[in-house]
Amino acid sequence: MNVRVPSLLFLLMMAVTRVDAATPADTLVVAGSLEGIISLDPAESFETVSSGNLVNLYQQLVVSDRQHPDKLDPDAAASWQPGPDGHSLIFTLKPGQKFASGNPLTADDVIYSFTRVVKLNKSPSFILGELGWTPENVDGNLKKLSDDKVQLSWPADIGSGLVLSILSAPVAGIVDSKLLKEHVEQNDFGNSWLRSRSAGSGAFEVRNYVAHEALIFKRNQNARPLAKLENVLFKNVGDPSTRRLLVLNGDADVAYDLGADQFSSLQKEKGVHVAQFPAAKVFYLAFNVGDTTQPALANPALWEAARWLVDYQGISTDLLKGQYGIHQTFLPDGLAGAIDDQPFKYDVAKAKAILSKGGIAPGTKIDLIVINQPPYSDIAQALQASFAKADINLVVHPLVESDVLTRMRAHKFQSIFTYWGADYLDPNTNASTFAYNVPNGPKTLAQRIQWNIPDISKQTRAAAAESDPVKRKALYADLQRELQKSSPFVVALQSKLLVAIRDNVKGASQNVAGSQLYLDTVSKE
Repeated sequence: MNVRVPSLLFLLMMAVTRVDAATPADTLVVAGSLEGIISLDPAESFETVSSGNLVNLYQQLVVSDRQHPDKLDPDAAASWQPGPDGHSLIFTLKPGQKFASGNPLTADDVIYSFTRVVKLNKSPSFILGELGWTPENVDGNLKKLSDDKVQLSWPADIGSGLVLSILSAPVAGIVDSKLLKEHVEQNDFGNSWLRSRSAGSGAFEVRNYVAHEALIFKRNQNARPLAKLENVLFKNVGDPSTRRLLVLNGDADVAYDLGADQFSSLQKEKGVHVAQFPAAKVFYLAFNVGDTTQPALANPALWEAARWLVDYQGISTDLLKGQYGIHQTFLPDGLAGAIDDQPFKYDVAKAKAILSKGGIAPGTKIDLIVINQPPYSDIAQALQASFAKADINLVVHPLVESDVLTRMRAHKFQSIFTYWGADYLDPNTNASTFAYNVPNGPKTLAQRIQWNIPDISKQTRAAAAESDPVKRKALYADLQRELQKSSPFVVALQSKLLVAIRDNVKGASQNVAGSQLYLDTVSKE
């Protein structure tokens, strides 16, 4: 790693922590929590800050249009056309594209990128697995036609429209194969090296990452067009009130995850405003039905009662100041096929009757893990209070995001309150994780809570394969109502993304397809 990097980190950190601080003119300073970062590798990254910023580090073949996110735009690809059968596409790459290293972006990089995702089989690999790709067959489904042409085939029973949507997911970021092959350790496709670095052709590259402290991007001089700012500094600031003070005082340009009260208070302050962006993110309570330490977790009576023990209105309106809306199905508003049925409300008497009939004893104790940041910690306290009125003892365990995700992926939890964001703008993105789990299959949410659902999984595959848009929407509506009626998932809220931004920051934008700002258009006055 460049020896100048530590000194740059020191200088930037000093520049934004002195008493008379104004952030450097060529640097955007972002205050937030970096505790969720596990990896910066697009084949592995699946956390808010790291995964949400892949769009700033990598190109994909196609991307969601920033103004009309339901439309796909060319990115690394200049164009595409049907292949020789109904299960293939041929992509022609834009000429002259280079990675931050200076290496040209070619068909070999596209093939290497997708192959390593599937063969590494990390958390987000199930997304490309929707194409029917497996470690055994992926090589045969990717064919180089020339340096600027690549043919992608897929065995799954899905159409090319869904395939293109899947390829717009962050996991489909194109990596610099020549650079990564120099850093392979024990056949890991460069994963160990890339976990704290970047190898992309996006607007920025990772300059330095110090876990739990800071992440620095620098402008990729080979990107076209060039980003407007030279650097982006993400500072790890664990306390929401401190993040608010940093952006209010000008020590940070942008602040995330302040909490409802802090965001509300900033609405009246000078020099800063609260930007609101749409978000395809739903928040849910889930029970790990395979945890044998608490038999109640696998009892459908608990799932049903829980639906009546969430104070939806109180959490949405009073606790979260209307910044999160009530939403009770796994498809968020904004995705095709989403329904807005809200059959549940807070009803302790009804819940107690269901628990009694289901044989769940008063005083049943259930551990609940949550991210130790707003709104999760606040919502967890509200859930603890409302469940207690039905004699269910939720024991809340606030953890840093990376620990929450690690425990969930390892099935080491009893219950969890967390979020899920759409990876691409097709209803299959959420259906394939909430409503799909088969033996030796992908690591979906249903798999993480050990919910075995062969029949529902078949319904999910049938919905993905349906070509008639009207019939397809109807199938997803049926799936949503089935899981809404009885499943270990209790979907409660859909968020709007609120970000505190200094008034001298211009060009900050985001759409429903992402969880972090597009950084290439940001400038400062």
